[in-house]
Amino acid sequence: MSAQTKPSEYMLLFRGHDWDKKLSPDQLQQTLNRWAAWYEQLIQQGKIKSAHPLTPEGRVVLQKKGQPVSDGPFAESKEAIGGYFLLQDTSMEDALRIAKKCPLLEYGMTVEVRPVAEQCPSFQRLSRELASATA
Repeated sequence: MSAQTKPSEYMLLFRGHDWDKKLSPDQLQQTLNRWAAWYEQLIQQGKIKSAHPLTPEGRVVLQKKGQPVSDGPFAESKEAIGGYFLLQDTSMEDALRIAKKCPLLEYGMTVEVRPVAEQCPSFQRLSRELASATA
């Protein structure tokens, strides 16, 4: 993503797997109906490019003592990413407006809004440094 280009894709990351544990079956049904209506409205508006739930299982790959290992995940359930929406043709303000309408916020779910970069920031830095070295 260059300085001149503003992102038009934003990712909404939904954090929290246990938001529904204290809800009665009726409350859960009503909440999921609100979620489905919210999601369908965004689909009809052409805002969602992709969306998927994620299971709590998984592994984190990291390097310990020079050797790659897979471990975890160790995030607390309130921090675990439960799913995502990839929004298209939007702005940060619009993505925030959409995120604030998430029906699960009132049950402890959090929504992280992140712009999608056109290029990895490390590659951007390398490109700038190579350009300045040849200039």
